[in-house]
Amino acid sequence: MNYSFKTLWNVMFLAIGPVWFLLVWMIWSSGQLTTAHDRILYFALIIPGFILIYFSGFLIQKRHAKKIQGLHS
Repeated sequence: MNYSFKTLWNVMFLAIGPVWFLLVWMIWSSGQLTTAHDRILYFALIIPGFILIYFSGFLIQKRHAKKIQGLHS
């Protein structure tokens, strides 16, 4: 593999980000979120969820690196 995990993870999110945004916009404009409470709840789950998924990749990579380092010690 020629690239680091960090580089590949960031490139993947640059590719997935617009698709994620399109899905979020399609759901928003579909009329399913009828009240202000629905819209607030939707954004309260979608935005932190996207950020959580992004940062969880680095957590997984860190744990994997520790595991590999432990095997080689």
